[in-house]
Amino acid sequence: MGLTPAQPEVERSILLTTVDKMKRWAQKSSIWPATFGLACCAIEMMSVTNSRYDLARFGAEVFRASPRQADLMIVAGRVSQKMAPVLRTIWEQMPEPKWVISMGACASSGGVFDNYAIIQGVDHVVPVDVYVPGCPPTPEALLFGIIKLQEKITLGLPPKYLELAPEPGTKGAWR
Repeated sequence: MGLTPAQPEVERSILLTTVDKMKRWAQKSSIWPATFGLACCAIEMMSVTNSRYDLARFGAEVFRASPRQADLMIVAGRVSQKMAPVLRTIWEQMPEPKWVISMGACASSGGVFDNYAIIQGVDHVVPVDVYVPGCPPTPEALLFGIIKLQEKITLGLPPKYLELAPEPGTKGAWR
Protein backbone atom coordinates (compact mmCIF):
# COMPACT_ATOMS: atom_id res chain seq x y z
CA MET A 1 0.00 0.00 0.00
CA GLY A 2 1.57 3.29 -1.07
CA LEU A 3 1.78 6.55 0.82
CA THR A 4 -0.19 9.49 -0.40
CA PRO A 5 1.78 12.75 -0.78
CA ALA A 6 0.04 14.26 2.28
CA GLN A 7 0.63 11.29 4.60
CA PRO A 8 4.29 12.02 5.57
CA GLU A 9 3.33 15.63 6.34
CA VAL A 10 0.52 14.46 8.62
CA GLU A 11 2.80 12.01 10.42
CA ARG A 12 5.34 14.79 11.11
CA SER A 13 2.71 17.17 12.47
CA ILE A 14 1.01 14.81 14.92
CA LEU A 15 2.10 15.03 18.55
CA LEU A 16 1.71 11.86 20.57
CA THR A 17 1.95 11.84 24.35
CA THR A 18 0.17 10.59 27.43
CA VAL A 19 -2.26 12.57 29.55
CA ASP A 20 0.10 12.25 32.52
CA LYS A 21 3.04 13.74 30.59
CA MET A 22 0.83 16.56 29.36
CA LYS A 23 -0.36 17.27 32.90
CA ARG A 24 3.22 17.37 34.21
CA TRP A 25 4.25 19.69 31.36
CA ALA A 26 1.37 22.05 32.23
CA GLN A 27 2.27 21.98 35.95
CA LYS A 28 5.94 22.74 35.38
CA SER A 29 5.15 25.46 32.86
CA SER A 30 2.77 27.39 35.09
CA ILE A 31 4.11 27.45 38.63
CA TRP A 32 2.47 30.21 40.68
CA PRO A 33 4.55 31.11 43.73
CA ALA A 34 3.18 32.43 46.99
CA THR A 35 5.80 34.75 48.35
CA PHE A 36 6.92 34.40 51.90
CA GLY A 37 9.68 36.98 52.10
CA LEU A 38 10.91 37.37 55.65
CA ALA A 39 14.34 39.01 55.37
CA CYS A 40 17.07 40.09 52.95
CA CYS A 41 16.55 37.04 50.72
CA ALA A 42 13.16 38.49 49.80
CA ILE A 43 14.88 41.35 47.93
CA GLU A 44 16.72 38.79 45.78
CA MET A 45 13.47 36.88 45.26
CA MET A 46 11.75 40.06 44.05
CA SER A 47 14.57 40.91 41.70
CA VAL A 48 14.21 37.59 39.87
CA THR A 49 11.06 38.94 38.22
CA ASN A 50 12.76 41.92 36.55
CA SER A 51 13.78 41.95 32.90
CA ARG A 52 17.38 40.96 33.59
CA TYR A 53 16.45 37.53 34.97
CA ASP A 54 12.95 37.23 33.46
CA LEU A 55 11.29 34.56 35.54
CA ALA A 56 8.37 34.77 33.09
CA ARG A 57 10.22 32.61 30.56
CA PHE A 58 9.97 29.72 33.05
CA GLY A 59 6.24 30.21 33.62
CA ALA A 60 6.59 31.26 37.25
CA GLU A 61 6.21 35.02 37.14
CA VAL A 62 2.74 35.28 38.63
CA PHE A 63 3.41 35.79 42.34
CA ARG A 64 0.11 35.24 44.09
CA ALA A 65 -1.06 37.16 47.14
CA SER A 66 -3.54 34.46 48.08
CA PRO A 67 -2.28 31.01 49.10
CA ARG A 68 -5.38 29.48 47.56
CA GLN A 69 -4.12 30.51 44.12
CA ALA A 70 -0.50 29.38 44.56
CA ASP A 71 1.20 26.01 44.20
CA LEU A 72 4.75 27.00 45.21
CA MET A 73 5.85 28.62 48.46
CA ILE A 74 9.23 30.32 48.36
CA VAL A 75 10.39 30.80 51.94
CA ALA A 76 12.98 33.58 51.69
CA GLY A 77 14.70 34.46 54.96
CA ARG A 78 14.77 33.45 58.59
CA VAL A 79 11.67 31.97 60.18
CA SER A 80 11.01 33.00 63.77
CA GLN A 81 9.11 30.93 66.33
CA LYS A 82 6.23 33.42 66.10
CA MET A 83 6.09 33.23 62.29
CA ALA A 84 6.22 29.41 62.05
CA PRO A 85 2.50 28.82 62.74
CA VAL A 86 1.57 31.51 60.21
CA LEU A 87 3.82 29.90 57.60
CA ARG A 88 2.29 26.49 58.30
CA THR A 89 -1.26 27.88 58.00
CA ILE A 90 -0.50 29.50 54.66
CA TRP A 91 1.08 26.26 53.40
CA GLU A 92 -1.99 24.27 54.50
CA GLN A 93 -4.27 26.68 52.59
CA MET A 94 -2.44 26.05 49.31
CA PRO A 95 -4.18 23.61 46.92
CA GLU A 96 -2.54 20.33 46.02
CA PRO A 97 -0.12 19.58 44.51
CA LYS A 98 2.11 22.12 46.25
CA TRP A 99 5.84 22.61 46.52
CA VAL A 100 8.22 24.52 48.80
CA ILE A 101 11.57 26.16 48.00
CA SER A 102 13.74 27.13 50.95
CA MET A 103 15.73 30.16 49.84
CA GLY A 104 18.88 31.15 51.71
CA ALA A 105 20.94 29.91 54.61
CA CYS A 106 18.54 31.28 57.23
CA ALA A 107 15.48 29.49 55.82
CA SER A 108 17.43 26.29 55.20
CA SER A 109 19.34 25.98 58.48
CA GLY A 110 18.84 29.07 60.64
CA GLY A 111 21.97 30.69 59.20
CA VAL A 112 23.98 32.73 61.69
CA PHE A 113 20.96 32.94 64.01
CA ASP A 114 21.64 30.00 66.30
CA ASN A 115 19.23 30.99 69.06
CA TYR A 116 15.88 30.10 70.55
CA ALA A 117 13.90 32.67 68.52
CA ILE A 118 14.77 31.38 65.03
CA ILE A 119 13.67 28.03 63.60
CA GLN A 120 16.78 26.07 62.58
CA GLY A 121 15.44 25.16 59.16
CA VAL A 122 12.01 25.69 57.63
CA ASP A 123 11.80 21.91 57.10
CA HIS A 124 10.80 21.75 60.80
CA VAL A 125 7.58 23.56 59.80
CA VAL A 126 6.80 22.49 56.21
CA PRO A 127 8.31 19.84 53.91
CA VAL A 128 10.89 21.36 51.54
CA ASP A 129 11.33 20.19 47.95
CA VAL A 130 14.31 22.33 46.87
CA TYR A 131 16.97 24.14 48.89
CA VAL A 132 18.63 27.23 47.41
CA PRO A 133 21.90 27.97 49.25
CA GLY A 134 23.50 31.36 49.83
CA CYS A 135 23.45 34.37 52.08
CA PRO A 136 21.64 35.88 50.34
CA PRO A 137 21.36 33.65 47.30
CA THR A 138 21.57 35.41 43.96
CA PRO A 139 18.58 35.63 41.62
CA GLU A 140 20.41 33.14 39.38
CA ALA A 141 20.47 30.67 42.28
CA LEU A 142 16.71 31.00 42.71
CA LEU A 143 16.23 30.48 38.97
CA PHE A 144 18.35 27.34 39.26
CA GLY A 145 16.16 26.17 42.15
CA ILE A 146 13.00 26.72 40.12
CA ILE A 147 14.52 24.83 37.19
CA LYS A 148 15.38 21.94 39.54
CA LEU A 149 11.79 21.94 40.80
CA GLN A 150 10.53 21.88 37.20
CA GLU A 151 12.79 18.90 36.49
CA LYS A 152 11.30 17.06 39.49
CA ILE A 153 7.79 17.80 38.23
CA THR A 154 8.69 16.64 34.70
CA LEU A 155 10.08 13.37 36.04
CA GLY A 156 6.84 12.82 37.96
CA LEU A 157 8.50 12.89 41.39
CA PRO A 158 5.91 13.60 44.08
CA PRO A 159 6.10 16.70 46.27
CA LYS A 160 8.00 16.14 49.51
CA TYR A 161 4.84 16.17 51.66
CA LEU A 162 3.53 13.17 49.73
CA GLU A 163 6.85 11.30 50.06
CA LEU A 164 6.80 11.82 53.82
CA ALA A 165 3.11 11.08 54.31
CA PRO A 166 2.32 8.64 57.13
CA GLU A 167 1.01 5.20 56.35
CA PRO A 168 -2.79 4.99 56.19
CA GLY A 169 -4.29 4.19 59.55
CA THR A 170 -1.32 5.50 61.56
CA LYS A 171 -1.15 8.64 63.63
CA GLY A 172 1.25 11.45 62.98
CA ALA A 173 1.95 14.31 60.67
CA TRP A 174 4.33 14.35 57.74
CA ARG A 175 7.31 14.95 60.01
